[in-house]
Amino acid sequence: MWVDLIVTVIKVLVVSTVLLTGVPIMVWVERRGSAMIQDRLGPNRVGPMGLLQPVVDAVKLMTKEDLTPEGVTGTNRFLYLLAPAIALVVAVSTFIVVPFGYDPGLELFGHAIGGFVVAPDLDLGILYLFAVGSLGVYALVLAGWGSNNKYSLLGGIRASAQMISYELAMVISVVGVLMVTGSFSLDDVVLHQAGTWFGFIPKWNVIPQLIGAITFMVAVFAETNRLPFDMVEAEAELVVGYHTEYSSMRFASFFMAEYINMITASSLIVVLFFGGWTLPGIATPGGWLGALATIGIFAAKVAFFLWFFVWVRWTLPRFRFDQLMALGWKWMIPLAVLNFLWVGVAMALGYL
Repeated sequence: MWVDLIVTVIKVLVVSTVLLTGVPIMVWVERRGSAMIQDRLGPNRVGPMGLLQPVVDAVKLMTKEDLTPEGVTGTNRFLYLLAPAIALVVAVSTFIVVPFGYDPGLELFGHAIGGFVVAPDLDLGILYLFAVGSLGVYALVLAGWGSNNKYSLLGGIRASAQMISYELAMVISVVGVLMVTGSFSLDDVVLHQAGTWFGFIPKWNVIPQLIGAITFMVAVFAETNRLPFDMVEAEAELVVGYHTEYSSMRFASFFMAEYINMITASSLIVVLFFGGWTLPGIATPGGWLGALATIGIFAAKVAFFLWFFVWVRWTLPRFRFDQLMALGWKWMIPLAVLNFLWVGVAMALGYL
């Protein structure tokens, strides 16, 4: 019905606005956070505490000259122009299956809103997320190939190798969560983690599946190309890798996609292993007030892991590429397999 369409459009607009607004906020957090870790001041000229610096950066990117390399012609030009669009569209599209709050039967215009998730009827939410999210690597590969630049091409090749290595570990680490939940729906994953053990220990998946949680978080760092896994950029080796030849808003599209992917990755960590919008010992009121409380709980957890991304980036050194590959194949995948084997044994013995 038209009301259902309106509700869906409202959800899409709200989620898209939050994701796109989260990019300049995270840019400020990243810059101020790195300054704090390195004992610097960071941005402090534009607005109080430099809060308006992302606005100035956005104006700068929109007004910069948009250059296309002379050697980018024909099919390569099409791929060169397509790559940043793929990166941004895939980044925004992956969030539509993430439940970011609890809906206790709320209605809008006399119709049920269908939960705080853009696509509530997608029961195979986690499979959709992995399927669509894996398309993001095409943006990096096409950017590397279409730029007609050897540094960019090396960055794109590294991106594909890195994605294959860590996507396997990431997917296998989630198998244990799906086994315990008995569903591919992320809503069901969150609801399964509600409540406590022994009255005070949260039933979050991170407790019985700590190995799986650690494996997933490490793989997520690699999937989002963040330090210490940013070998696709590696300024000291590849200038800036796959987006060396991009400027203005085309470069900004890759930049925005990275931070949106960070938000989606942090949300996934929260949903799969840290109880989503649930919080033991906190009884949320009913109605819209309770729904907003669950959104606030979810947002606070996501904010913590976004800060964790920043903290790790400015604390750990970059891996060599051979170390990165060895970690993925020799450690991450075996640990992920060990996790779901442990979950299977624990379920068979009745502990989970």
